[in-house]
Amino acid sequence: MASVRELKKDIDYLVFEVISDCLLYSEIRPDMKSEEVSSIIEDAVEFRNDLIARVNNPDGKDNPKIVKAYYKKVGKDLLSGVDQLFGRLSSLSAKQE
Repeated sequence: MASVRELKKDIDYLVFEVISDCLLYSEIRPDMKSEEVSSIIEDAVEFRNDLIARVNNPDGKDNPKIVKAYYKKVGKDLLSGVDQLFGRLSSLSAKQE
């Protein structure tokens, strides 16, 4: 497992990529309502804050196996959550074309 510091950097990088794509979409398609895009951005920020809080407070600090499994689950949740956010943006883009 990579360090906790690297996991936090990965969380920030991936969530900020989602936000960046949302802002880019808003710039490219200014004629469309931005309420849905704003909702995606708000959800991304909440998701990031939740993951960072989870990383800062691991379960079973005394047992290395539990900690490793905990961080592995956080990593999987990160990937699935970011995929879901990108999916929402994709469906918004496809719906409005």
